[in-house]
Amino acid sequence: MNEKMKKNSKLRIQDLKFWKTVFLIFLVLSIIILGKTYAKIYIDISSPGLRKLPIAIQEFSGPHGKEIAEIIKDDLEFTGFFSYIDSIAYIENPAKPFNPANWKPLGVDAVLKGAVIEGKEISARASLYDVLEGETVMQKGYTTSSEFIRLLAHSIANDVYYLLTGEKGVFKTKLIFAGEDNHGKGIYQTDWDGARMHRLTSGGNAIMSLRWSRDGSKIVYSAERNREWGIYLLDLKKRIEHRIFSSKGINIAGDFTHNGEQIIISSSKEGNPELYKIDIRDGKIIKLTSSHGIDVSPSVSPDGGQIAFVSDRGGTPQIYLMKIDGSGIRRLTFEGSYNTSPSWSPRGDKIAFSGRSGSNQIFLINPDGTGLTQLTSHGNNEEPSFSPDGRYIAFTSDRDGKKAVYIMRANGEAQKKISPPNMKAYCPRWSPY
Repeated sequence: MNEKMKKNSKLRIQDLKFWKTVFLIFLVLSIIILGKTYAKIYIDISSPGLRKLPIAIQEFSGPHGKEIAEIIKDDLEFTGFFSYIDSIAYIENPAKPFNPANWKPLGVDAVLKGAVIEGKEISARASLYDVLEGETVMQKGYTTSSEFIRLLAHSIANDVYYLLTGEKGVFKTKLIFAGEDNHGKGIYQTDWDGARMHRLTSGGNAIMSLRWSRDGSKIVYSAERNREWGIYLLDLKKRIEHRIFSSKGINIAGDFTHNGEQIIISSSKEGNPELYKIDIRDGKIIKLTSSHGIDVSPSVSPDGGQIAFVSDRGGTPQIYLMKIDGSGIRRLTFEGSYNTSPSWSPRGDKIAFSGRSGSNQIFLINPDGTGLTQLTSHGNNEEPSFSPDGRYIAFTSDRDGKKAVYIMRANGEAQKKISPPNMKAYCPRWSPY
């Protein structure tokens, strides 16, 4: 290689190093800029000393604008992380551009404004502002058909929640439950707040023990049909239901395994109710427990490694834990004589259950048996189910004289009924995201 070629080669290497350095500097600066603009956490929702963030939600202009703003307000208020500044105090007209000077005297930290245009579809634009910094946090457009106005509002609430907390919102999640009214018995689905209810399936003298698959595409449940208890699987995408197991005795659906290919069930096909693992694809069944008492209500941990279940092998119904293969059984609950319906939190750090304390109430306990906490106190409260972020719990209560579905924060606050007043509703299950 001659000197000229060597020199050109060195120059190319130097140029490559230079541009590589420039690229790295640009990348770092981009990360810093993006981090400053979008990664700011306004509310540390994991902090025990949480300060609620004062937020103003102005009525959106255009058709459905008031409805959308009210849904967003209800979503955010239920979390307990926001304090809503009433519209009576607003100085700024909703149609006027955001001006932080109009909001600082009110003690507002964030302002949400928006506009709605109705054509063949509904289009909305939402803008979120940081009052203290005078900055735009979000400007985003949304489009949907008129029948999905509530979902559009929930989408905006999810985006606002994520930008202010750094965590995913649950406002587009669903609830399923068993319901009985003048039209008979069936499985119903609603939005997380009880709106847009519709029937998924019907039939049978009794329906119980509903569970979602981990990906939210299937539901397993028990139903008594033709004097026989069977375990059924409903494919929500295909709208196809089929029976996956039945036998003499009582057969109660439990929970999906972590991979979604098996279901843990309770069956009395051999006499006493025992726990079994059944393969959805080929029907292969493996026995997991064998005791002189009953073993029911299996709930699989989020990591797929453990099963919480109910057994009276010690004399009274109590919560037990075991490994997914049925080994390592240990008792979890020791207070109270009747503890049932265990449900794992999504992080695996809590188990909710129903315990008898005069009447049936919802409790929380850590998987190591510590931290027992009572969440409810009025009426009989049973069948808890965590939201996918673990911050809320759905449950059944008869506090108003008839079984109904309620939701609450996971600390017991903000308990409210979401099922219709003319329906007996029970066995709620909160969907995955």
